[in-house]
Amino acid sequence: MHTAVKLLALAAALGAAGGAAAQAKGDWTVKVGVNKITPKVESGDVSAPALPGTKADIGTDSKPIFNLAYFVTDNIVAELDLGVPYRHDLFGAGAIEGTGKLGTADVLPPTLFAQYRLFGANAVFRPYVGVGLTYAYFRRERGSAQLTAVLNTGGPASTFSLEAKWAPSVQLGASYRLNERWSVDGGVIKTKVKTTATYSTGQTQDIRLDPVAVNVGVTFKF
Repeated sequence: MHTAVKLLALAAALGAAGGAAAQAKGDWTVKVGVNKITPKVESGDVSAPALPGTKADIGTDSKPIFNLAYFVTDNIVAELDLGVPYRHDLFGAGAIEGTGKLGTADVLPPTLFAQYRLFGANAVFRPYVGVGLTYAYFRRERGSAQLTAVLNTGGPASTFSLEAKWAPSVQLGASYRLNERWSVDGGVIKTKVKTTATYSTGQTQDIRLDPVAVNVGVTFKF
């Protein structure tokens, strides 16, 4: 209990620390860093004709990020999260678990957030929460020889596509001011997104991705 009180007191002291305003109404900031996306997959079955229980899993990927933010007020911020495409591996799961990589897909997930930042513009430490809208755009889906073996044994190479989706996101993070211009910033984003895979052999498969993204970077005010 005493430890929790001390931590809260420390956060309040950091939040109240004065100095030149680092992030205030009318300011623009850019953030450059790295982001790791980990899908929390719930896979449906591939539709018939397919082995019952044929499911999929999706691997993680880390890429550079670029975020642009505008301070509407000292505490309310509009942030656009951008970056390069993430490349995720797709693996067999369920009845075909252990069969290896079925393919790869690139995804661009630009997200627009509305944030609320705690404490005042002069604060050294500023936690924040945000809600936003993500557009999950899939491209360059590539099937493997293993996908063909599972869905179309002895036939032409199998391919697939993933349907682009709009999805809600929530965000929790904090920034720590190094000086008037520079800050260190980190956060966690949870997105609720479900897509449909359509295979060249005619089958479909619903997949809930629900990724968790963890990022850290440096922010510059201009």
